[in-house]
Amino acid sequence: MKPLDPRLLREVPAVRRPVAVLAGVGVGQGAATIATAYALTALVVAVVVHGSWQTPALWLGALFAVRAVLGWLTETVAAWAGVEVATGLRTTLLAHWSRLPVDGRPPADSAVTLAAQGCASVEPYAARFLPTLFSGALVPALALVALVTLDWVSALIVVLTVPLLPVFAALIGRSTEESTARRWRALASLAGHFLDVMRGLPTLVAYGRAERQTETIGSVSRQHRRATMKTLRLAFLSSAALELIATISVAIVAVSVGLRLTSGHISLHTGLLAILLAPEAYWPIRRVGAEFHNAADGAEAIAAVLAALDSGEPAPSVTAAGPGVTVRGLSYGYPGSARLVLDGVHLSAGPGLTVVTGPSGVGKTTLLELIAGLRTPTSGTVRSAAAHLVTQRPFLTAGTIRDNLTIGCEASDDRLWEALRDVGLDGTVAALPQSLSTTLGDDGFGLSAGQRARLALARATLSDAPVLLLDEPTAHLDARASATIHDVVRDLALWRTVIAVTHRPELLEHADHEVRLTATDVEASS
Repeated sequence: MKPLDPRLLREVPAVRRPVAVLAGVGVGQGAATIATAYALTALVVAVVVHGSWQTPALWLGALFAVRAVLGWLTETVAAWAGVEVATGLRTTLLAHWSRLPVDGRPPADSAVTLAAQGCASVEPYAARFLPTLFSGALVPALALVALVTLDWVSALIVVLTVPLLPVFAALIGRSTEESTARRWRALASLAGHFLDVMRGLPTLVAYGRAERQTETIGSVSRQHRRATMKTLRLAFLSSAALELIATISVAIVAVSVGLRLTSGHISLHTGLLAILLAPEAYWPIRRVGAEFHNAADGAEAIAAVLAALDSGEPAPSVTAAGPGVTVRGLSYGYPGSARLVLDGVHLSAGPGLTVVTGPSGVGKTTLLELIAGLRTPTSGTVRSAAAHLVTQRPFLTAGTIRDNLTIGCEASDDRLWEALRDVGLDGTVAALPQSLSTTLGDDGFGLSAGQRARLALARATLSDAPVLLLDEPTAHLDARASATIHDVVRDLALWRTVIAVTHRPELLEHADHEVRLTATDVEASS
């Protein structure tokens, strides 16, 4: 069994409040459980000896009502806590990855698996395991304290047998942990292979190799299924073992109490209360073991998230250089490759339009990413003011057009329409069913590639960043739309530093400077 990792509270502040609320509810449930045992004993004894039973009955009814409210509260709080913890973990994880340079981020397949399914599997851990863990730590202690004050013999039996539960749970939990780790690796392998197949599906179809991948995916899926079934077998066996130990231990207490009741060495009140309290010393611990198996994936995911949060260094901050950009002796090579994509690049750009040209694969896009601070230079320095980067495949969230235009800035609808008008997209948006409130799908689904590019450029015009980096701003546009975008770029360059990568000679006509990248050197001309 894994206790609550203190690093989780330290690394993910959003987790602290749900955990504190769950702990408070657990304390209330523990106290109500012990009080119910006392009230029930008092009622039974009163009925047996023909005493006054009304007061114990009222107390018992009130305690049942309190426990019902606490049970409802536990379910409600647990569901809320599960969502809060999973969301907090995912938010912290994505924020951490966003601060890393592109080179230091994990592969897309493992990142998607951890951020999506991994963080989602934390919900049962927070909603079920944590409340049970708090009860398992509190209720047995309260029951044992009550037994010590009532009947030291029953208390001694409990003290000697209760440790068997966590010992066996830990032994079985270690095997479950290893099995869960294997299952998690199988899932990651399946997700990674499936993502690779989806990426290369057009190529596979073109060469008639798509059908062969069904066998590979089926094989990986069977590995995941076998690992899952092995984990389930361990879970059932461990639950049965814990139930057997607890049942035998409670039976020993009951037999001891019964023998002493018949000999008159213990009163009915004490004996009945001991029999009611003894199971409460075992039941919460059994539940912890059972719920741990249900939340084993969540525990494994938390360990993976914490490991991810400990890895990587934040992206280097690009030194400010007034309103312009200065690059000196810049070299860069991709991780794992001995070849330098850029070697000894020098560039100075102030307000105006600087166009970067060169053959494909020479490092033009990489240069923009280095200026934006998304990559770490192998050597050299980059000095730049705050920059807004527009990539060839701009980020568009699954939200409204208004939401996508206002990422990183605030603007009125009039200003949004003005920006859309500048890039020639106002008519398209006005024709949509809800205009600015129209919801786009993932990656801007609902718009063409050219419309997505113009939407990203409209967002760039709304930015206050003094440096604007454009990677092939007219790659998906026809000649008429390209002319409109060229005019927008020229107007932006009147008061901003604009660095644009392009293969179109039309944009060169508006350039104040040209930087030509080749495989061996860099040439700059005005």
